[in-house]
Amino acid sequence: MQEPGMRLALYEPDIPQNTGALLRLGACLDVAVDIIEPCGFLFSDRGLKRAGMDYLELADYRRHESWAAFQAQRRGRLVLLSSKAELAYTEFAFTCDDTLLLGRESAGVPDFVRDTADAKLRIPLKPGLRSLNVALAGAIVLGEALRQTEGFPA
Repeated sequence: MQEPGMRLALYEPDIPQNTGALLRLGACLDVAVDIIEPCGFLFSDRGLKRAGMDYLELADYRRHESWAAFQAQRRGRLVLLSSKAELAYTEFAFTCDDTLLLGRESAGVPDFVRDTADAKLRIPLKPGLRSLNVALAGAIVLGEALRQTEGFPA
């Protein structure tokens, strides 16, 4: 069973640099990260290590062999960040045990994962633009979630 507290979850990430950046973000903000496999890269990838730098050894992360394995240990609400969501993240009330779920860079999440989410949030963007980099999106929404829940490290 996962420990209490806000978490980031990466659904089958396929760009190692984004995963490394999100692991570094988790380490710096004391937020655990769940990596739902399969990943689109080897976990020993140079890009992952380059983006995560020496923070990877400080990150609290757990690798899950599948969506089912992740779901079996998950607790709290699952909050999906999606460019297709209707509700802006700025209109949402976060709780300290939410898990912020980020989809694959190339394809987002499948419908069965989307249907599992307790909330689906988007980042408002300039009209005509599609989406942000997944690591940037995760950082923006995590920052607001930690602000609301007073969860930033002391």
